[in-house]
Amino acid sequence: MDSQTPTAPPVELPRRLGLLDSTNIVVGTMIGSAIFLVPSTIAQNVSSVELTLAIWLIAGLVSMLGALAYAELGAMLPASGGQYVYMREAWGPLTGFLCGWSLFLVARSGATAAVAAGFAAYFTQFVPMPASGSRVVAAALILILTLVNYCGVRLGAGVQNIFTALKVLGLAVMVLSSYFGRAPALPPQTASTNDISAAQLGAALIVCIFSYNGWFAVGMVGGEIKDPERNLPRAIMLGVSVVIVVYLLTNAAYFRTLTISEIAGTQRVAEATAVRTMGAAGSAFVALTILVSTLAATNSTIMSASRLYYAQARDGLFFQSFGKIHPVFETPHNALLGTGFWSAVLALTGSYIQLISYATFSFWVLYGVTVAGLMVRRQRQPDAVRPYRMFGYPVTPIIFLIAAGGVAVFSFLSSPAAALTGVGILAAGVPAYYLWLRFGAPKKAV
Repeated sequence: MDSQTPTAPPVELPRRLGLLDSTNIVVGTMIGSAIFLVPSTIAQNVSSVELTLAIWLIAGLVSMLGALAYAELGAMLPASGGQYVYMREAWGPLTGFLCGWSLFLVARSGATAAVAAGFAAYFTQFVPMPASGSRVVAAALILILTLVNYCGVRLGAGVQNIFTALKVLGLAVMVLSSYFGRAPALPPQTASTNDISAAQLGAALIVCIFSYNGWFAVGMVGGEIKDPERNLPRAIMLGVSVVIVVYLLTNAAYFRTLTISEIAGTQRVAEATAVRTMGAAGSAFVALTILVSTLAATNSTIMSASRLYYAQARDGLFFQSFGKIHPVFETPHNALLGTGFWSAVLALTGSYIQLISYATFSFWVLYGVTVAGLMVRRQRQPDAVRPYRMFGYPVTPIIFLIAAGGVAVFSFLSSPAAALTGVGILAAGVPAYYLWLRFGAPKKAV
């Protein structure tokens, strides 16, 4: 070939992510800011150390069940798009379209903006500014990380690896400070569980389950993982296991340092713990750790979400330009720019707050539909090649479906107006799908 001939864009995204990269996407997405803040909400509902730790463990195991189902689907369908691909293959293109519709308009874009807003909130601890300035910081972070991922998946993965390692290191330092820091450990805390109602237990469990959210993200970059039949399930299982251990150790550190009433009385539990074990520097240390943590979570959501819209576009069910691959950087550059721009708009306007409340119910409905799709595929294609088979099938997916249904019901009862709005947004995707097929879809649409 003539050396002056321009290089054609690659047909598919290259597989450049190894096991470490994939695992860090899981860990980096799951650990955001929740572990630093939500123990206060849990302590307000459950006044028992042992029961609180048991709830964190149960929530982790429920999340692991969902992750294992996605691991089977990801190993079987190691393509970019993750949940969109799994739903499309099990239920057809309309359901896949509804998944992408909901995630782009509301759930993933709103989650990206929310995590970036968390970064900005703690950034202002070092650089004071008004609320409008904080929103600009959040939007700027999204756009900067979008450009980082635009310039290559290896660059994006490198940022992910570094900041995920730093966030885990920061949590490890905080845990160790509870054992070797300046504050003596508290005596064992005991409390009666007789006065804890089922509603309080449910509220605490739901908050914990939300704190584990993000285990699905690595499947979205399944088309870029090396040896995905082996590495994708391993990354999911290893990543979720790491997060369970980190969350349990961090909560144990809180209880060594603060009383249950103190935890219930302050939202910034991690900061209160670090101040007591490290002195005045503890506040800045925790703020810096949360900055690192939320930066990594923002980066992974930008990287992973863009691949879903890329896959949808390749099927003719989204803007055709989103399915293009950059000829030099070999990334879905237009999908990244579109994802980043919309998330930045949500961060600037603050509208993500309401969108997240709309999305909570539909998010868990989509999880349940996806895992139910695994069971459907087992029935339809019993002899299909499955490099990984979900542990404990069919009991384990049924347990997860029950849990997902419980979360969805709790979300609906807690905020019925928001849940119904989320359902309305999802339902609006049905006419949008048929309008797209009629007026917007290229020849590849099915």
